[in-house]
Amino acid sequence: MNPKRTMTLNLTDQEMGVLDELSVQKDLSKTALIRQALRLYQLVDARISRGEKLFFEDQDKQKAELMVL
Repeated sequence: MNPKRTMTLNLTDQEMGVLDELSVQKDLSKTALIRQALRLYQLVDARISRGEKLFFEDQDKQKAELMVL
């Protein structure tokens, strides 16, 4: 079992507002939301590193590529 470590995260008012809003929408704690975001970013980064592309597709099958810097 991995011991948990503590860190301080400084966010702007706007960033904290987004975190608060998503936390309520997803019914997750802020910590759980940040952990989920990190896992998602890790997955996206790994796939992009392998040369894969990430697309969003709407109801009309219109595709848009997500560019990650």
